[in-house]
Amino acid sequence: MEERVADLRCKEVISITDGKRYGYVGDVKIDLESGRLLALVVPGRLRFFGLLGREEDRLFPWDCIRRFGEDIILVEDCPRESLPEGEEKTIRQKRK
Repeated sequence: MEERVADLRCKEVISITDGKRYGYVGDVKIDLESGRLLALVVPGRLRFFGLLGREEDRLFPWDCIRRFGEDIILVEDCPRESLPEGEEKTIRQKRK
């Protein structure tokens, strides 16, 4: 299955554990040397219409992604320790 990053942005991320809707893919983390997708990044929700900022972004490592559908991505809730150390900081710095 081939998928463009732009196409991923139109897909909603949903948990298979409890059906929770996390939002739409905002960014991806890719290993440029190997070309592997490391994680999907879903931007945090707005707090009080954006006046109080955003919640933290949610990262879904590749190991936690279960299925890609036409309009959704099913994920399993994974601990944040799933990403290699320092990866989360790299993503956070680029988004600011």
